[in-house]
Amino acid sequence: MHEPRSIVAGYDGSEEAAAAIRWAAQQARLRSLRLHVVHVSIWPLLTRKLGPVPGVADSGLERSAEAILEEGVNCARTCAPEVDVEGTLLHGLPAPHLARISSGEEMLVVGSRGLGGFLGLLVGAVSLELAATADCPVAVIRSDVHPGGPVVVAIDVSGSRNALADACAMAATLQANLRVIHVRHTPPGYRQPDRQESVAARIAAEEVISAAVRRARSLAPGVPVDGRVLTDTSVPHAILKASVEARMLVVGSKGHGFFRETIGSTAHAVLHHARGPVLISRHGNSSLDSEEQFDDTRL
Repeated sequence: MHEPRSIVAGYDGSEEAAAAIRWAAQQARLRSLRLHVVHVSIWPLLTRKLGPVPGVADSGLERSAEAILEEGVNCARTCAPEVDVEGTLLHGLPAPHLARISSGEEMLVVGSRGLGGFLGLLVGAVSLELAATADCPVAVIRSDVHPGGPVVVAIDVSGSRNALADACAMAATLQANLRVIHVRHTPPGYRQPDRQESVAARIAAEEVISAAVRRARSLAPGVPVDGRVLTDTSVPHAILKASVEARMLVVGSKGHGFFRETIGSTAHAVLHHARGPVLISRHGNSSLDSEEQFDDTRL
């Protein structure tokens, strides 16, 4: 018998990470799951002097790391007292540890960026790396949320089955509407498609949306679902514009085989420019997301 999956949340002491912890705690409460708060200290990579300062109680880099973890755990317990919260302190590079510990879990939650200065850049890079390497969905949380907005999911020509399923689960959990979007990419240039070609492309796009909406309604019967076909010379631009007031934006992540540890240009742009939380739909090698089999321009 398998143990129930948990939600894993990375915490580094920053305001963005605190927002991620609070969001993760609420998700754990709504889904009746455990929450695992993880802090990864990079100090052992930089110095061996981790112990307390002689004569100064409760000091030292190791104690500082322990305090950060305790702060994250306490933040989660305060936000959702009924949730079973555990904490783990690890040492080394954050991304590999977080990817390993969250493998096969319900979700990995991180802040959009971390502590200021050099460490802030490092943590931001960690979020981006996890979006390309984790084996479970990765939620990148920003504090600018729209609590009354819909969950928006971008699908490609395949229907993006895993991303759609993740979006259905998120909409049901949040009791939010679900909006399914598909972007017809029209490369800029002098040649415009003739009318017959344009109509055929439009019909094909509408069929993609119709099939996705039908599947979403079967996966989440109580969730109001609508679908939209968008046309733009930039896929990320269309997605970002359509999700300005989204409560959560769900997209897939490209990359498999030798190139699995990459992130597509669409997901990359969305992570950098979306105003609200983004869920990158990632799953293990045995269940590659359908977006990973198509180029971004076909979204």
